[in-house]
Amino acid sequence: MTALRVVIADDEPLARLRMRRLLGGIAGVTVVGECASGIEVMKLLPDCDCDLLFLDIQMPGADGFQALEHVVERPRAVVFTTAYAEHAVRAFEVQAVDYLLKPVSEERLQRAVERVQRMLTGEAAPIAPPAFPRRLALPIGRRMQMVELDELDCVLAQANYVELRAGPRSFVLRETISGFHAKLDPARFLRIHRSAIVRVDAVREVEPLASGRYRVTLQGGQRLVSGRSYRESLRAALGLVGGDAATAERLHG
Repeated sequence: MTALRVVIADDEPLARLRMRRLLGGIAGVTVVGECASGIEVMKLLPDCDCDLLFLDIQMPGADGFQALEHVVERPRAVVFTTAYAEHAVRAFEVQAVDYLLKPVSEERLQRAVERVQRMLTGEAAPIAPPAFPRRLALPIGRRMQMVELDELDCVLAQANYVELRAGPRSFVLRETISGFHAKLDPARFLRIHRSAIVRVDAVREVEPLASGRYRVTLQGGQRLVSGRSYRESLRAALGLVGGDAATAERLHG
């Protein structure tokens, strides 16, 4: 297979160490550099003979997308590695070869490397962004009711079930919230808590809380509180910039 010179970009030292260890077990792969921020990516790549960049998204200084925008000569292939599924569509829009969710398994990493090798030899094209449905068929007794995703405001986890709220209507399905989230377009639906997903366009107001969380108010008046670990993905998806003020940030109307 094609030999690959690889750069790892991730702000977490342990994540870089683990990635280097996993790549060390793949034949033909040589790690030639590491970056701990988007700024370091922009500084390193112009002078680095790199075939493949494993690129984290949430990094200090500049995120992965910003780093790519400012690199004049990109590596031959880019694979995103991130904990956030909602950036997948955007990643493929900038011609990423693959999109890996952390923690990355050895098997999944191997497949990504093989895909890059095949692509560079002309044997495979980059993965196309997934197609997501515009509406859902929800079981209501013996019938199936069609619900437009544009009407879906939020999804809430209830033990082994999820509750779907679409305006005044509510539906309950036997499904995990992670499994249901995987069926939704991550560009339109944002997980803000381990037990809550919201439609981005349904968010009316966001209020920063002292705990580092956010109180999110939807168009229909539903109020939810985000989890700390979803803070950065929420800020990125909603375009929140600058420091957190003690006042609410209105997004629509």
